[in-house]
Amino acid sequence: MPGHTEYFNPPLRRVSVGNSDEFRQPDTVKAALAEFISTLIFVFAGSGSTMAYNKITASSPATPAGLVAASIAYGFALFVAVSVSANISGGHVNPAVTFGLFVGGNITLFRGLLYIIAQLLGSVAACFLLIFTTGGLETPAFTVSAGVSVWAGLVFEIVMTFGLVYTVYATAVDPNKGQLGTIAPIAIGFIVAANILAGGAFTGASMNPAVSFGPALASFNWTNHWVFWAGPLIGAAIAGIVYEAFFISHSGHERLPGGDY
Repeated sequence: MPGHTEYFNPPLRRVSVGNSDEFRQPDTVKAALAEFISTLIFVFAGSGSTMAYNKITASSPATPAGLVAASIAYGFALFVAVSVSANISGGHVNPAVTFGLFVGGNITLFRGLLYIIAQLLGSVAACFLLIFTTGGLETPAFTVSAGVSVWAGLVFEIVMTFGLVYTVYATAVDPNKGQLGTIAPIAIGFIVAANILAGGAFTGASMNPAVSFGPALASFNWTNHWVFWAGPLIGAAIAGIVYEAFFISHSGHERLPGGDY
């Protein structure tokens, strides 16, 4: 209709399944390897900082000083992990981010599954490396804190992950981001650091199923583990749908290649 401006884009219209041949494409394999390495770097630094704090202070990381230390470590580590893999895989470093981009049609299902497998393996490898290098110290698993209901913890993870994936869309995915894209890794690291300060005392502020999966497997502590999958995936899906439906415009732009921001 002439002169008509589209303010609402039907969500999920760009979702793509792809095909199994993607598993054998060299660029996809390289991208998955980049996700494995970047997730390993992120989890090793993040979980390692928590283990170091526990060893040095012999106290819970859910203290003001512990939360600040975790916030800085995870925020800086994510900034680096996203930066070093952004030009190869898009720098997801998080199954929730990958799922949120899939919902928005920015990565295919098959490529996304390969990313998620690589992210989980990277987290597991990081945790077992930490156990080996620290002489057998336990990698602390994410749990819902005492006095916090499971459902409150779930909502915390949904809201925090929504903020994270919304930031990814606004600074890295949106075709109209312009120069804002250059600070995407910083913005992503900052929102994770801020969310740790906000929710760390309640759920540990995972926002990332891979970050939760590695320590849970290494310590074999699965208490309320489902919260750290359901919350991030729901929050990521909502963020992807909202941004794609109301804010992003693909008119006049080519579709983003699978895996690229």
